[in-house]
Amino acid sequence: MITTDVENYPGFSEGIQGPEMMVEFRKQAERFGTEFLEEWITKVDLQERPFTLYTDAKIIKADTLIIASGASAKWLGIPGEAKTPDGFGGNGVSACATCDGPLPAFRNRHLVVVGGGDTAMEEATFLTRYARRVFVVHRREKLRASKIMQDKAFNNDKIEFIWNTEMVAILGTPEQGVTGVHLRNVETGEEKVFDCEGVFIAIGHKPNTDLFRGQIDMDEVGYIITNGHSTGTNIPGVFACGDVQDSVYRQAVTAAGTGCMSAIDAERFLDHLPIALPTGEEVTIEGEHITPDHQLIILPTGEVVPNEP
Repeated sequence: MITTDVENYPGFSEGIQGPEMMVEFRKQAERFGTEFLEEWITKVDLQERPFTLYTDAKIIKADTLIIASGASAKWLGIPGEAKTPDGFGGNGVSACATCDGPLPAFRNRHLVVVGGGDTAMEEATFLTRYARRVFVVHRREKLRASKIMQDKAFNNDKIEFIWNTEMVAILGTPEQGVTGVHLRNVETGEEKVFDCEGVFIAIGHKPNTDLFRGQIDMDEVGYIITNGHSTGTNIPGVFACGDVQDSVYRQAVTAAGTGCMSAIDAERFLDHLPIALPTGEEVTIEGEHITPDHQLIILPTGEVVPNEP
């Protein structure tokens, strides 16, 4: 959990610290008898049920699996970018404008956004609601963003562009936070210090799904494909929730909502009720498949029968 101040989660009128919220989530789950296994999963086998999860020390078997491994912001890997105290992450550096942009630390400030795609344009445009001015740093002379996102940014008087430039380092002090960035022109090699009071890295996100590649259907980026009406994946009994299957909203409250959906889906599956797959068909734990039009049931033996009461 890299977010420090969480201001947009329902129920916390004064906001809450990210780590504190995670502790509260855990305590609530413990109250209902949840068992926690703190293990690092190194390999999974989803070819047959029960599914097999491997750690360095043990093998775990599961009749259902909910994947909630999230997505990680892509970082530049430059000095000053790391989380405090090693850098200014959480002290002027962020990878989520909608999470952190409204915070007092960024209001009426000069902010820098790094990136040239849709994510960067969306972040920059959003930040103009709170910032005094937003500067987009991009290493090329043209944006990669869609035309509609480019137009929104170009037409915003509070956004300026710094072209053909890369960020070399983020500068500041523990007391003040970010005070500027070290920039380098990629064509001339000229370097300079640019004063600012906040930096947003907006070069995209990477879903944490490498562990499941080759077994679960994903899009070209690596986000797990779910049904839309349920959190079911292409593998009956495997469900996905949160940012691991959401490339659009990426908010704590939406992740919690789909987490609830996955829990209900898994419970229904274990109760021998049909669960929707991405194909539109439904499947039960016994392996019965209900066609998308709900007219037929395909039994595990291959026999097809009408779906009648």
